[in-house]
Amino acid sequence: MSHTPLSSAQLAQTLVLLRQQAPLVHCMTNDVVQTFTANVLLALGAAPAMVIDAEEAAQFSAVASALLINVGTLTVDRRDAMQRAIVSADQAGTPWVLDPVAVGALSLRTAFCQQILAAKPAAIRGNASEILALAQQQSGGRGVDSLHTSDLAIEAAQELATRFSTVVAVTGEVDYITDGTRTLAVPGGDAILTRVVGTGCALSAVVAACCALPGDRLQHVASACAMVARAAEVAASRSQGPGSFAVALLDGLWSLNVEEAQ
Repeated sequence: MSHTPLSSAQLAQTLVLLRQQAPLVHCMTNDVVQTFTANVLLALGAAPAMVIDAEEAAQFSAVASALLINVGTLTVDRRDAMQRAIVSADQAGTPWVLDPVAVGALSLRTAFCQQILAAKPAAIRGNASEILALAQQQSGGRGVDSLHTSDLAIEAAQELATRFSTVVAVTGEVDYITDGTRTLAVPGGDAILTRVVGTGCALSAVVAACCALPGDRLQHVASACAMVARAAEVAASRSQGPGSFAVALLDGLWSLNVEEAQ
């Protein structure tokens, strides 16, 4: 399948908009990653909020700039709260993003994610195994670990994007981002990203922030992937292992500038 690279000019435009607009992202994310996710958003100039209670979540998603639904530590109560938040976001015109963590491997989250696709998320961000499972082409990976390379999920991503009028980002050594018609490729990053908990979940929050921006959503989602990939490359060159990398990644996101992006 043909794809084109995201241009530096596109990345720079999205980065400027992100910092100008400072979107407020309602993160209904998993318990393991909340602090790291919040810090990643803050480093890029966005604003995080973690509102989980069902009644409050429904209220807050209507006033947030974007909503993230991450099913990493899904429970029945949290599923119901997420459902209410999605309905409220839809009524308010708030874009929402799905991170289908470990879909295909476990039944509760798989059924829930299949159900909420009908509400048409603004974007979906997952690894290859998660995207293949969401498209019902494979049974899924080993929890959060992908058993497939990202290029093997491009067609599944395109099919999901077309069927649900969304943008799908399948991430791996190369990230592929598609709206079903156009597909952008974002290379880069570093393998050490997989050794720090929460980097993929935090990326999904950045995707949500970028979905709140005006303009070409495909460009903005691809730019979210590129921001994290570029910051990861810088962080890997300055760190000695996963611990120092996690801190350096935040610094790298903070230090991203338009001139370097171009």
